[in-house]
Amino acid sequence: MRPIQMVDTRSQYHKIKADVDSAVLDVMESTAFINGKAVQDFAASLSSYLNIKHTIPCANGTDALQIAMMALGLQPGDEVITPSFTYIATTEVIALLKLTPVFVEVDAKTFCIDPAAIEKAITPKTKAIVPVHLYGQAAPMEAIMAIAKKHNLFVIEDNAQAIGCDYTFSDGSKKKTGTIGHIGTTSFYPSKNLGAFGDGGAMFTNDDSLAAKLKMIANHGQSKQYYHDVVGCNSRLDSIQAAILNIKLKHLDEYASARRKVADHYDRAFANNSKIKTPYRAGYSDHVFHQYTLILDGVDRDGLKKFLADNQIPSMIYYPVPGHKQKMFEQFNVASKQMPVTDWLTERVISLPVHTEMDGEQLDYISTKVLEYIHK
Repeated sequence: MRPIQMVDTRSQYHKIKADVDSAVLDVMESTAFINGKAVQDFAASLSSYLNIKHTIPCANGTDALQIAMMALGLQPGDEVITPSFTYIATTEVIALLKLTPVFVEVDAKTFCIDPAAIEKAITPKTKAIVPVHLYGQAAPMEAIMAIAKKHNLFVIEDNAQAIGCDYTFSDGSKKKTGTIGHIGTTSFYPSKNLGAFGDGGAMFTNDDSLAAKLKMIANHGQSKQYYHDVVGCNSRLDSIQAAILNIKLKHLDEYASARRKVADHYDRAFANNSKIKTPYRAGYSDHVFHQYTLILDGVDRDGLKKFLADNQIPSMIYYPVPGHKQKMFEQFNVASKQMPVTDWLTERVISLPVHTEMDGEQLDYISTKVLEYIHK
């Protein structure tokens, strides 16, 4: 059996090696390393795939979130509603810009932000909502957008873990996650479903004015060289990464299908086990399984994690410490906030390997070992 990894980027690369190598060499030959044709081509390809007017590449997913908030004109003291149960990048940029993070609960089944919790958290200072499409599952965007419209709020989608996911509205129409809110953001970190060979990110919008602001802010606040209209930053996707991503974009749906097959295998293996709750698949979301995350009931999670590691099976806890309990947010006095669902999840979730290169032998071995420990 091949060694098991959380993410096997090497095997994925070797399947498309000739195309990737050729694309990289083309950039090397052109020497257009920054904002070259490869970047423009990738942005156009991704816009077409997502059916969105504007894709603005940037250096990473965290920058994408920060630039989005800057473009919306959020001011120090403005409140931004976001889940506590997410990676720190979602929330640290809020504090970095001297905005106020307002942490709310997630749905215990989907792991995504709870619309009812959003509604309860809105105050006169609330200016934006940042839903996270966690683990590859779409947040309930139809309800979120209705709340945003009712209260005149901006919506920034954190789509770092769900690019390629389809959201189905109640009327049957569909949109890709990241294209529903006022601005969508994503990361191209190597382990993502659409991963570069280094850092990278992008922002999406159908709003021409917002697109112009996003581009300016990402490029030192300039719309014309050496003329700086707003305070910006330096956040660029380099041409080599863009060339690689443009090749991998052609395989994104294939990658999602492979991940779903892994999830299907695990689902079957753990079906009807009272101590394991497999990932819920919301009817409105075409889950793309960036992570395959179990909820354990009556199982020593740390013991299981060690047992798997002893048997050469990696696993991860995403995320052991929620945002409202992170030291960096002490200034906002949120540590005492009552978030029973989030706290419950952080004590029980564990993610198993899921990626595009897994085979049946590996999946059988992982499933068998998980059940072996649970049935001890």
